[in-house]
Amino acid sequence: MVPFTLSTLLLAPLPLLGQETPDTEPDTEDSSAMSAAPIPLVPEGAVWDSFHGQLNAQKYSPLDQINVDNVGELVKAWEFHTGDVSDGSGDTAPTVWSATPVFANDTVYIGTPMYRVFALDPATGEERWRFDTNSSQETLTQPALKSRGVAYWEADDPVDGSVCEKIIYFGTMDAQLFALDADSGELCEGFADGGVLNVNEWNNMPENWPLSLLQPPTVVGDRLILGWAGKDWEESIAPAGTVFSINARTGELEWTFEALTQEMRERSGTANVWTHMAADEELGLVYLPVASPSPNFWGGNRTEEVPLATSTTALDIDTGEVVWSRQWVHHDIWDYDINAAPTLMDITVDGEEIPALMQATKMGFLFVVNRETGEDVWPIEEREVPGGDGNVEGEVYSPTQPFPTVPAPLLDQSEKPKIWKLADMASFGQCSALWDDLWYKGMYTPPTTQGEGTLAYPDSAGGVQWGGVAFDPVSQTAVVNTSHIVQYIKLFNREDFEEYDTGSGYESGYSPQEGAPYGMRLEVALNWLGMPCWEPPFGELVALDMTTGDVKWRRPVGASQQFGFFMPESWGSPTIGGPAVTAGGLIFIGASMDAKVRAYSLETGEQLWKDQAQAPVVSNPSVYEYQGRQYVAFVAGGNTILKDHVGDQVVVYALPE
Repeated sequence: MVPFTLSTLLLAPLPLLGQETPDTEPDTEDSSAMSAAPIPLVPEGAVWDSFHGQLNAQKYSPLDQINVDNVGELVKAWEFHTGDVSDGSGDTAPTVWSATPVFANDTVYIGTPMYRVFALDPATGEERWRFDTNSSQETLTQPALKSRGVAYWEADDPVDGSVCEKIIYFGTMDAQLFALDADSGELCEGFADGGVLNVNEWNNMPENWPLSLLQPPTVVGDRLILGWAGKDWEESIAPAGTVFSINARTGELEWTFEALTQEMRERSGTANVWTHMAADEELGLVYLPVASPSPNFWGGNRTEEVPLATSTTALDIDTGEVVWSRQWVHHDIWDYDINAAPTLMDITVDGEEIPALMQATKMGFLFVVNRETGEDVWPIEEREVPGGDGNVEGEVYSPTQPFPTVPAPLLDQSEKPKIWKLADMASFGQCSALWDDLWYKGMYTPPTTQGEGTLAYPDSAGGVQWGGVAFDPVSQTAVVNTSHIVQYIKLFNREDFEEYDTGSGYESGYSPQEGAPYGMRLEVALNWLGMPCWEPPFGELVALDMTTGDVKWRRPVGASQQFGFFMPESWGSPTIGGPAVTAGGLIFIGASMDAKVRAYSLETGEQLWKDQAQAPVVSNPSVYEYQGRQYVAFVAGGNTILKDHVGDQVVVYALPE
């Protein structure tokens, strides 16, 4: 019984259209510099100074003080409450807090959904400084106040006593990027306009909405690679999904990347990067998870190929030129935007050492390619997919889509998910009736105007969310949490939409797609009691052997919750937020509805420890060492997609002293 408030390329690598392919050979000077000071993919020491822990997005810590033998002894070392929380019942919009606690400069830094930054003592949680952006509390682009935290940069050789040799960056929903001295919390006067960069000055359609900075920038060397978030499902013509590279010290714009051609930008928009990115500094590449174009569920305004949309695209860090790109959904009309940073990993396949990249997706697919070239590690096949039913005007469907062969899909999308008999009986056959009225011909069944619409499994809320994949480079094991959620989509012509539109919840309900001939409705397949109509488990944790791509183990993760009661853990829970792995043989994760944090054995999947947090931990944990003691930190902020339960807690665990 899950009260989801959800009710609430082409296969070949491709250069950027309109540009020449960049030279593949670096000049002699650059080449010798790289060989003289190679930058390892996995840092030699314990690092958790960015959203995914490290630029490779592995979310891996070499710390092993906490391990499978003693993790059951973990105790709460400290907790901190920011005070920045709202359930939306008053004058303030609800908060959604998904920040990774960043450990850098011997300090824990967090940014809140009410746009304040806190610097905390890593051992005690004592506040060292705070900064208030005094940002607008209006939900300009989102249905809730939202933040995924801060980014950290420091100079190669910081000068003691000099300000802003170490900087914390924090963005707001109204498109302001703040640069703060990491030691004092004071604005860095040399950055942009007195320490604040107005990113909206680069917005090509500011009248629609601002370029919201909800995800911290990706810091690569002395560059900040900056994407942004906007309003989903609202507009046919929307701001174009530009990615900006800016100087970390000055805020000056250095290069931009556009996924859409200029001609396409006049009819469509977005194809932005709203989540974090990954980078390989030795290769000189930054990897972009690119979203889908607008409008999300009808593509009659963009029938030509848009090869950089819904893709993983590798850019030259210095120039922003495309080195390679792989499109994972052709002509995306399902909002399958790539929502997680790809995880970079060195793996051994059939005796060959491969510099690989794994891209997790909403579809439950895990695409694995060579991160230097974009070529397949295991075959990725173009397979025929369903066409339309003839009831959607102006639409042109892609006849094929890419399917990975290894690893196998995390979810079986070949047929309608089985109806949960308990939910069907409790609702007197409501689930069966809904299933009969939903069109489904397998993965990539297009949206329709008929009946209750198209069954989507998984869709916008399912598969893998932005927490992404964790990776243990020693055992070459990848770990990913995945949600099993059934939704259904229906298109309405403009006249009917105006009649039926009852508004939207949080990433569900009705949305206008203004400027398109069709509005849309997206719902979760629940019965009138709020029970899922499909069989559990509703979420799983999966471990994969990346030498073969085979599943090592999989198990339900978390527990669903209804009316204050926890359901059996064998049913699992939908999840938001990702895992972290450690050299102690452990997986740490929150992510579930029941607001618990857990530790699992990396080898077997056995649950070894859990504790109750204030709210669902819809964020990635962090693992750090301070003064010889290892800590695991979580932000318990909640997300109304899971349930109406929010918090303002930073909670940190360690072994007893």
